[in-house]
Amino acid sequence: MTPARRRALQAGAAWCVGGGLGVALGGGLLGCTLAPDVDHDGPDAPRPGPLATSPRVAWVFSSGGPRGFVHVGVLKALDELKLRPDLIVGASVGALVGVLYGSGLSALEVEALALDLGPTSMARLAIGSEGGERFSGAPLAEVVRRHARFPLLERLPVPVACVAAWPEGGVVAFTAGDVGLAVQASAAVEGQFTPLRIRGRRHVDADRFRPLPVRDALQLGARRVLAVDASAHEDRAPEAAQRYREGDLRKRALTRPDAESADLLLHPDFGYWVNLSREFRERAIAAGYRDTMARASQLRALHAA
Repeated sequence: MTPARRRALQAGAAWCVGGGLGVALGGGLLGCTLAPDVDHDGPDAPRPGPLATSPRVAWVFSSGGPRGFVHVGVLKALDELKLRPDLIVGASVGALVGVLYGSGLSALEVEALALDLGPTSMARLAIGSEGGERFSGAPLAEVVRRHARFPLLERLPVPVACVAAWPEGGVVAFTAGDVGLAVQASAAVEGQFTPLRIRGRRHVDADRFRPLPVRDALQLGARRVLAVDASAHEDRAPEAAQRYREGDLRKRALTRPDAESADLLLHPDFGYWVNLSREFRERAIAAGYRDTMARASQLRALHAA
């Protein structure tokens, strides 16, 4: 350990113990994670691998940050239509929603959790991060473990693959191992959350490389794919959003190959601007439900074929 890193850890420890926490998120104080770059290499560390059975229909849930609340509305509609997948593949927030539902929670239970969770439930300050990231996603892993009904991906009633990326490029679809760590790795937003080190390799949010992991579902054997894209509708962005256009177009270029590979794509529109208010969450969920129910006949055909 370098002297500078040792000093940072000592200062961070004093900061936490002394209660001098100066960052508030969502109205609550965050705790601290010291030396967050732990290497998870135990027997339950997330790992990729083939599925035990060949999936017929896969549901793919994209990344999207707060936009991911739309996935909850989609689930509510699919539940109401009594449709079920053989596989769920998720990136970032899509992995979170997918694991909770795949573990046996109903759509209404996932909705209740989505409306109740605050930002402080999903992050804490990272003291001593080698990359300088501000937050650790360890609380998110704890939330997933607490609410998922099974601890390991390979034990979920509905198989779930959590797609994460390597900072240097490329993605991995975790199909086995600790559910909390798999979601944390998939949702480790670069530059904000510390990468999750698994068996010596750092893992980050899949958003920069594979925000809509349809191809991963196909590689896992899915024969038909329903994809849910939570990204913005950049063609309907307000004038004030022009400074974000480059990022929106980059995201569209990334999602396009996977969107075109899906058998059915849902891309609900609930406005351009996002936040974490209850009003926004309810609006996104309602849009996901509305747009899914509008495609009920196509969805039934997709699952019956």
